[in-house]
Amino acid sequence: MPPPSPSSPKRHVSRSIWLGGASVAIWFCCPFWMVVCYLALPLGVSGLFYGVAHHRSQDKELRAQARTGLVLATVGTAAAVGYLIFLATHPDLPIQD
Repeated sequence: MPPPSPSSPKRHVSRSIWLGGASVAIWFCCPFWMVVCYLALPLGVSGLFYGVAHHRSQDKELRAQARTGLVLATVGTAAAVGYLIFLATHPDLPIQD
């Protein structure tokens, strides 16, 4: 396969990377984890769906990006689910009163 010419259009980053990265980055940017978990969960799940869909593509570059997006989305989703489980098992937290 020849290298891309300078006049060829640039390749966009997969949506799974954007959504997975957002689901991870939001944990570091916002100190209100009670709100963050409800934002990170749908972002991470959407990143997982896009990652699986893009991983089935024939394009090797898109599949590599999909793997990166899947890892990021899995981390963000696991953090959200883990925090929701923590909140469910600790009903005596002062923020829940």
